[in-house]
Amino acid sequence: MELAFTPLKDMLRLNEDLIRKVFLDIKGVQLRNPFPRLTCAEAMSRYGSDRPDTRFDLQLKDVSDIFAQRAKAFSNTALKKGDIVSEAIKSGAKGLPFLKILEDGQLDGISALTSSLDPTKKELFLKRCEAGSGDLILFAVGPCASVNKTLNRLRLYIANMMGLVDHSKHSILWVTDFPMFEWNDAEQRLEALHHPFTAPNPEDMNDLASAHALAYDMVYNGVEIGGGSLRIYRQKVLEIVGIPLEQAEAKFGYLLEALDMGAPPHGKETPVVLYLFITPPDLK
Repeated sequence: MELAFTPLKDMLRLNEDLIRKVFLDIKGVQLRNPFPRLTCAEAMSRYGSDRPDTRFDLQLKDVSDIFAQRAKAFSNTALKKGDIVSEAIKSGAKGLPFLKILEDGQLDGISALTSSLDPTKKELFLKRCEAGSGDLILFAVGPCASVNKTLNRLRLYIANMMGLVDHSKHSILWVTDFPMFEWNDAEQRLEALHHPFTAPNPEDMNDLASAHALAYDMVYNGVEIGGGSLRIYRQKVLEIVGIPLEQAEAKFGYLLEALDMGAPPHGKETPVVLYLFITPPDLK
């Protein structure tokens, strides 16, 4: 669906109303009103994913490499050689540093970590992790993107293995404020994270290189089921991604001409992909 002269809040409200009606009419489920919202930065910081499953907690901590979970269910062997470390390696990690907090409050795990914590640092460390006796702290080390990938995979794996996911819940939310651009190391330039026709937040126009997009994804139980953006109606973004005017005219001339003639800003939402599995009465 595409709407002219529509602000972001109206696009979100329209689609929320649609999905609420679908769930209510088909499943008899009343979804929250309004849907919760997370910025992309908040989602990545708290869950390591821009499509988080919020049916269970296990949030990543605001000390960027730390993930907390109960330790009693995992032996040291399982953490060094078993399924847990295998999941970390599948995500690209080279290993899985960990610390256990024993019943007496002592730390058990990587000696390089335990030996570096004097009593003051240990107290601060445990407080920031919200960890206590019987807890397990898993670490991921490296660039932010790879750390998030590893911890997101571990978070989902452990939650499912320990039966922490409430499959009767319907957790739906918006993720907004995606970065407009990302750095391409190979070509040494900025490039559009999605495409160059997403509008930047008007507050970011003076610093487009770090701008956030007026884009949004709808996430249901950890799955992106729809998304869209407000379309750009200015040409300035093309300069940031290194597309000269001549090249832009050759590639997008028809669009630029329409914009010059006064085409309105508009919002776009992709068709929502949502599967509700229902057993017909005659098959029960």
